[in-house]
Amino acid sequence: MNIIKRVKAPTPKFFKILRGIGLALLAISGSVIAAPIVLPTAIITTAGYMAVVGGVISAVSQMTVVEENLNKPRDGD
Repeated sequence: MNIIKRVKAPTPKFFKILRGIGLALLAISGSVIAAPIVLPTAIITTAGYMAVVGGVISAVSQMTVVEENLNKPRDGD
């Protein structure tokens, strides 16, 4: 299964929830980083880490597929 088919395949319910959490982390961290007020360095650093974690969680969750889709024959087989 190539990467495009994997991304387009159905995602299990648990990973849909996890993907939503990852996207929420990205949104919150983006808001903190782009805040028009001066924030302490520790908060900005933590927001940067939250953005990385949110991105990884979202990407990994999007790549998971429902098990029965893995057993389908590939095109050309």
